Amino acid sequence: MCGIFGIYDHAEASNHAYLGLYALQHRGQESAGIVSSDEKQLYHYRQMGLVSEVFSRDILRRLHGRSAIGHVRYSTAGSSDLKNAQPFLVNYAKGMVSIAHNGNLTNAFLIRSELESRGSIFQSNMDTEVIVHLIARSKEKTFLDRTVHALRQVEGAYSLLFLTEKEMVAARDPMGFRPLILGSLKDSPVVASETCAFDLIGAKFIREIEPGEILLVNDAGIKSYKPFPHKQLRQCIFEFIYFARPDSFIFNHNVYEIRKSLGAQLAREAPAEADMVIPIPDSGFPSTLGYASESKLPFEIGMIRNHYIGRTFIEPEQRIRHFGVKIKLNPVKELLKGKRIVTVDDSIVRATTSRKINRMIRNAGVKEVHVRISSPPITGPCFFGIDTPKKSELIASSHNLREIQKFIHATSLNYLSIGGLKKCVRGEEENFCYACFTGDYPYPFLK
Repeated sequence: MCGIFGIYDHAEASNHAYLGLYALQHRGQESAGIVSSDEKQLYHYRQMGLVSEVFSRDILRRLHGRSAIGHVRYSTAGSSDLKNAQPFLVNYAKGMVSIAHNGNLTNAFLIRSELESRGSIFQSNMDTEVIVHLIARSKEKTFLDRTVHALRQVEGAYSLLFLTEKEMVAARDPMGFRPLILGSLKDSPVVASETCAFDLIGAKFIREIEPGEILLVNDAGIKSYKPFPHKQLRQCIFEFIYFARPDSFIFNHNVYEIRKSLGAQLAREAPAEADMVIPIPDSGFPSTLGYASESKLPFEIGMIRNHYIGRTFIEPEQRIRHFGVKIKLNPVKELLKGKRIVTVDDSIVRATTSRKINRMIRNAGVKEVHVRISSPPITGPCFFGIDTPKKSELIASSHNLREIQKFIHATSLNYLSIGGLKKCVRGEEENFCYACFTGDYPYPFLK
């Protein structure tokens, strides 16, 4: 997961980086960081916590310069620790360089072991740091050439931003797993994981950075390079299902419209005799609208989410059953009592949360609860930047539909089919990665 943002040559670079990260907070809540440049040196601040908790006006004032990159982290490779927070900053023989990474490198461990055997010393345990070491060891003359040399040695998913004293570089892996977008704020180039970051600061969308493309941004403008061999696209379909904000435009589609079409397709595949359809907040809303419209069932807000939950809360000494779910969601009992309802959610992973939600709904007096999931069953882990559990922890990897239905206390359960999912991106089906559903990984050694 993770979210990255970069802006070049703007008087309020750090402030805009802060706002961009704020818009991308849904992509990572563990840590946040910004590195800025005044063309002489880089200034750095990163800390554990949410963007609003990490940065103050005083801190942003100390991030001098007209260029900045930022990062919000959701750990997949590397523990949740300050040493793994990004952007990562190093000072090496050729100067200072900072890197922000969204994705996951599948051969990072092998590269790291080889580099350590040659004397390299690592400061973190995240995969991103191997790219910095490869750049530092490269014999190429320019930073761009050293970056290309490094990226030719890594495999897996990466959308990257680099910042040196005088340049910003953006790069996307040849399979295009993670999104990366180019925009402009007046005359200042802007790069972000999603277009919602542009909307907040008033930046104009230009285009998506293409898979396998590297952009060099400096005083001479923006130059595009495509130094890698062409590969079949493997854009992450889960960006549409869950990760991206519904108001974003990624992979040539509006996320909201795709999610709505997933719900409509689900209704065609798995109708239910019920009195109403309710979403599981918040990611279930667009697909629920699609399901309700297609099925001609009333759409109701049957679960209310508390939007004021901090990162931690104090649990009562006398433990309340399912407290973690109760503090986030609460059913509207008067609406649900005696009704047959359809609940629509984006996915089921371990199924423990679905089980607790359904218990709450049944305690509110519903007659029947028909669970509909707007994605296929998740049967395998992701190696490209999603923090999915091990295969043994994924309930659909070891239980059939009826067993899962019984476990979550549902009257009925249905998932969207793989074929149905592909219909929602018709004409581009082959451009997406479905490995967490099918086990068909782009790199065979991952199976």
